[in-house]
Amino acid sequence: MSAAAEQSTAQTAAERGRRKSLVGRVVNDTASPGRMKQTVVVEVVRSFRDPVYGKYVRRKKKFYAHDEKHEYRTGDTIEIEEHRPLSKLKRWVVTKLITRPEEV
Repeated sequence: MSAAAEQSTAQTAAERGRRKSLVGRVVNDTASPGRMKQTVVVEVVRSFRDPVYGKYVRRKKKFYAHDEKHEYRTGDTIEIEEHRPLSKLKRWVVTKLITRPEEV
């Protein structure tokens, strides 16, 4: 293998481009019995302006994200990042906890 080819295969993820990251709320976690193991369902809400009426519209979308250590619970606000496919629907990984609601 030539030196140029070797150098191009050794590129890091940062050189190839940034991965998308989203902030959302955990809707369903792994603690519930009978649920997916190491997977959390994250609901991401985005707001945009309607092109015709000018009114702000909210859209929700759910993403399946990988939670290796079972540390995130329902109601937590977390950040998820793009990842290679881990299963049929799971293409995101949880990167950090942003806020956790107070327990009553």
